[in-house]
Amino acid sequence: MDDKEKIAGLLGPYLNDGHFYVVDIQVAGRRGGHIKVTILLDSDAGITIDECADISRKLGTQMDELNFFGEAPFTLEVSSPGVDYPLTAPRQFVRNVGRQLVVTLADGNTRKGTLESVTSDHIVLVIEPEKKPKSKKKKEADLITEAAPVGPTPILFSQIKKANVEVSFK
Repeated sequence: MDDKEKIAGLLGPYLNDGHFYVVDIQVAGRRGGHIKVTILLDSDAGITIDECADISRKLGTQMDELNFFGEAPFTLEVSSPGVDYPLTAPRQFVRNVGRQLVVTLADGNTRKGTLESVTSDHIVLVIEPEKKPKSKKKKEADLITEAAPVGPTPILFSQIKKANVEVSFK
């Protein structure tokens, strides 16, 4: 069992019976020097700074008592993923229904649209037709390329390489 799995196991009691969930755990500097542990947590209603600080204090104390990294010093950081962090868990997608997403697929193609719904194995993205300048349309019409889908488009979680909320300040 690696450090991430052990930390995830220690986190269990602090997740309020599944109210909070782990988005990511990163351990850097394990091969000597100062170790930095970064834990990203979220919930269906979001997570506050105070909740992150409380979990960080409890987990940090437990890791110290267990002498988790031996004599190596470590820093523990617990926070929420932030709006620019890619969506990874289905629960994160549910929280973002109605928002614009940019989804990179496993085959390298990109889809951009409004997240309409989420099921256990896929999302439905409503893709708007791309607006292109007239001169570009003629050039592209000469090229035989696969047209991007338009309208409600189901995308399996297994096909998603990366998904980000598109932040707009309009």
